[in-house]
Amino acid sequence: MANLSATGAVGSVEAEQTNMGFIITTALVATIGGFLFGYDSGVINGTVDGLRGAFGSEDIGTGFNVASMLLGCAVGAAFAGRAADIFGRRTMMIVAAVFFVISAWGSGVANSSGEFVFFRILGGLAVGAASVMAPAYISEIAPARMRGRLTTIQQIAIISGLFFSFLANYLLANMAGGSTAEFWLGFQTWRWMFWVELIPAIVFFIALFRIPESPRFLVIKGKTDQANAVLTRLFGAEAAKLKVEEIKSSLASDHKPKLADLFDREKGGVRLIVWAGIGLAVFQQLVGINIVFYYGAVLWQSVGLSEGDALMINVVSGALSIAAVIAGLLVIDRIGRKPMLLFGSLGMAVTLGLVAYAFSTGNFLAAGTVLEAGTVLASGTAYPEGAVLTNSMLDLRPEMGLLALVSANIYVMFFNFSWGPVMWVMLGEMFPNQIRGSGLAVSGFAQWIANFGITMSFPIMAAGLGLMTTYSFYAVCALISFFFVLAIVRETRGKELEQMTG
Repeated sequence: MANLSATGAVGSVEAEQTNMGFIITTALVATIGGFLFGYDSGVINGTVDGLRGAFGSEDIGTGFNVASMLLGCAVGAAFAGRAADIFGRRTMMIVAAVFFVISAWGSGVANSSGEFVFFRILGGLAVGAASVMAPAYISEIAPARMRGRLTTIQQIAIISGLFFSFLANYLLANMAGGSTAEFWLGFQTWRWMFWVELIPAIVFFIALFRIPESPRFLVIKGKTDQANAVLTRLFGAEAAKLKVEEIKSSLASDHKPKLADLFDREKGGVRLIVWAGIGLAVFQQLVGINIVFYYGAVLWQSVGLSEGDALMINVVSGALSIAAVIAGLLVIDRIGRKPMLLFGSLGMAVTLGLVAYAFSTGNFLAAGTVLEAGTVLASGTAYPEGAVLTNSMLDLRPEMGLLALVSANIYVMFFNFSWGPVMWVMLGEMFPNQIRGSGLAVSGFAQWIANFGITMSFPIMAAGLGLMTTYSFYAVCALISFFFVLAIVRETRGKELEQMTG
């Protein structure tokens, strides 16, 4: 009964004395890492042609140039989660900011695939660290009653980063006449697409020195006075004292958090809550969302659109994504996490199925195909005699092209309303204090490995199996994710972090 009373007291005091201005400002600084996460992930979308030309890469090489960052993401997520338990959440975000700066500069100056991959992997370390640290940090400084909304800002930041990378790619390519054309100072446009990221990366680095360390980390390290000072600034003196005691009681008395805590000492094996976190992380990628983010421009060019039109579609998709995340932010603390995941799974399964159907009606034309005189494709495009296709394309009837385009954008909205923000919210809050760092490390590692596998395999699957089969696979994964959530995932809405078990 004492614990329940303490929790209730903290909740009531928080409601009266919460320093919302400081909490929101602190959360916004942390989410700049999410913005960089999104920009670094999306900028590659408009640079694929430039990379092919600069490094002479084919399908597999292009796939690795695009996906190489994700290997760094996996390592960054795995090590950042554990390192954060040793050095602190804010400290690891500062390290990530430094890596963002180096990667943005280096990716633009690279003169070979080897150099480019090195700097992209370095950026991946930063993205991986930011992806797990920002939601964990926000969860640990936010009051339970609005934790979902504040953590969802991370997804808004990610999508905003994607949107601005798409917008920057479009504007730069439009001004220069293409991603491979020379722009300022004699450098090709695709290089400037990477260098734009230097601005938010430097801002992130400077701003991090203006926010405090996570109070829960400070308690774990035995720095109770510092933790109390941070909590007092967040929630007031009375709530701070109670919260420090709650955090202490949620930790194992005989040892500090360690990786072995992920295993159930009584039943043996990995804890169910850890499997739930891994499953959420992996399914978020198996539905194929990053194919749209990374290969969107290439995809829409493959169905007959110009580079400029394809890049503009990316901008529209980014804007719709932001709108969808904002809608999710408004309801996540009202209807809960699990219902949103279930809704998103069904919506994505249907819309991906429609994309697959639209692609199944097309006629694939390989690069190098010589068209006969007066050829008019199903899309309505006419070609002169002896025209040769420079890129592979899927010739679709106009109505099927429109179906694919509309369905793909609705799919992106379903994802960004549900699995996009909710997965990160849940990973930041679902684990008990004792295993939060380790649980995030393992789940984040799994998420980025799945991301790498899906991203690396897309050019190969699309070329070997066709777009219809490839998108059908993502649709099936979306359907399976529905049953996974139904059976395994627990609702976390409204619970204090000290109440999480598993």
